[in-house]
Amino acid sequence: MTATPASLTTAPDLPTVPADIRLIVTDMDGTLLDDDKAMPAGMWDLLAELRDRGVLFSPASGRQYATLAKEFAEVSEGMVFIAENGTYVVRDGVELSSDPLERAVAAELARTARRLVAEGVDTGAVVCGKRAAYVERTDEPFLAEVRKYYVEHRVVPDLTAVEDEVIKVALFDFGSAEHGVAPALTGFADTHQVVVSGEHWVDVMNRTANKGAALRGLQRELGITPAQTMVFGDYLNDLEMMDAAEWSFAMANAHPEVTRRARHTAPSNNDNGVLRTIARVLGVPLGRAGQAGRGGELFVTRRVS
Repeated sequence: MTATPASLTTAPDLPTVPADIRLIVTDMDGTLLDDDKAMPAGMWDLLAELRDRGVLFSPASGRQYATLAKEFAEVSEGMVFIAENGTYVVRDGVELSSDPLERAVAAELARTARRLVAEGVDTGAVVCGKRAAYVERTDEPFLAEVRKYYVEHRVVPDLTAVEDEVIKVALFDFGSAEHGVAPALTGFADTHQVVVSGEHWVDVMNRTANKGAALRGLQRELGITPAQTMVFGDYLNDLEMMDAAEWSFAMANAHPEVTRRARHTAPSNNDNGVLRTIARVLGVPLGRAGQAGRGGELFVTRRVS
């Protein structure tokens, strides 16, 4: 299959009148946020407009719930947060669903991270619980990376003895996660899901846990169909989410696998692609700030055979 570029204003497969979208779900890093981790200009105005129209906006991220809730604190009322790659879904502080990891598996992953470090791999494990994220490694470069995604984190002496309901274990690789840490976790892939969630991150979860599964559960609960759902993503932990919505968009900067899986392509995260695409499909006016990006053509593509 090939993708045929078209102007966002003239793409033939996009609606000439606003589409009936009831749910918008977007990844954060590399998708909604630009490369500086900044929220796009015009975000809060757009969220207010979507709320007025009865459209639910839901962040879906590998980040923990506390981090997402802080990012959207001023507009979080009624918002559903699909956190920890779908393993923990929360609305207004109330858990809607979760997919806990067996504590023995989390402990074995912590020991695996220790072994990799002993072998010279520059990595560290984050045991992700419902209350907080837990780490053993204490050097500032590692903790600086942890703080970006885990506002609630604690340094503990022994990751194998964490007293929390664990939902995921993440390993940070200062090199390439896809070519470094991920191959070392193949032994877990027989029984669990090992997903490269970013350039430097690998997440290990139950086989049943992913953003797509969380999204389908939310759709069932709210009575919203895939045809009424729009999703945006850029990396491998967004793949299943692409299958749960007819309006699926890979960012222009997305991993090739995500581009192949999505029905459409949106402008990059640095070109305010999420907001600009929502505005086009739903017929939402954006002010000058909301239209701003770092340059680049405003386009959407449809996969054709």
